[in-house]
Amino acid sequence: MNEVAEVTAAGEIFIDLIFSGLAELPELGKEIFAKEFHRELGGGAAITACALASLGTKCSVFACAGAETRDWIVSRLAEFGAGSELSVHPTEPTAITVAASMPHDRAFLSYAGANRVFNGTFINTIQSGRRLAARHVHVAFALPPDIGPALVERLHEQGCSVSLDVGWREDWLKDRRSAELLRGMDLFFPNEAEAFAMTQVHEPKAMLSWFASHNVKRVVLKLGAKGAAMLWDGDIEFVPGRAVNAVDTTGAGDCFDAGFLHAWLQGQSPLDCLRAADVCGSMSTESLGGLNALKSENWLRMRAQKGDS
Repeated sequence: MNEVAEVTAAGEIFIDLIFSGLAELPELGKEIFAKEFHRELGGGAAITACALASLGTKCSVFACAGAETRDWIVSRLAEFGAGSELSVHPTEPTAITVAASMPHDRAFLSYAGANRVFNGTFINTIQSGRRLAARHVHVAFALPPDIGPALVERLHEQGCSVSLDVGWREDWLKDRRSAELLRGMDLFFPNEAEAFAMTQVHEPKAMLSWFASHNVKRVVLKLGAKGAAMLWDGDIEFVPGRAVNAVDTTGAGDCFDAGFLHAWLQGQSPLDCLRAADVCGSMSTESLGGLNALKSENWLRMRAQKGDS
């Protein structure tokens, strides 16, 4: 699959254990009970890849997994039409995340497992000159600020555009070198909290103006129920949020990324890409887990409306 993929989503993957239907988030010393439980494949690389594939963009995942769940991961990705290139760790399990999820917030407890070696595996692969994708590499982890610019340059030399979604990695977000890394990126996908950690300003337009002042050209900002905003070659655009029956926000940002990338790789206008991202991100919240929405009637109807087979 990776030979014909339009996109490679490279990053950390997890087995998500999702507890939902909570009256409140957990507190120390207090036991609470969930109304629902769901086990699913998670992590930004996996969810974005599956969402892209379900929209009709051929996508493959580059990641590290444990031997005991490797076959299940490959099978689960294939259910959505996504391929895989997994390095298997000899002793560590696939990373695990326990998620306590509420309609508009969640808390996580994670174990890194096989993800401990992902950073080195990815760096060695790029430095060796091996190509990961025909058109685009979506980096779904905190690319090291020191060596990241050289890796992005190498990917550009291979003819790949590059996007980045680091998730909540506080040290990376507060590292001054990270803004320098972003100058070489084709797209950066932070949410509002991540953008605040980098800019220390609260208002979305001011956040995007901060990125512009630091010579970052293209930032797509996730604003949750409020919609989304975008800095695109000096221009700032907004789209409003959509009314949805939110059940679980797990993976919504990753589906948002997929919606934007799918439209962008088709050559749609930046504003239409932002609208597509907002639709995909909001629709993701209507189902439990990061992947369930991708087979919902609404999601499949959206794909049909886009003319995909």
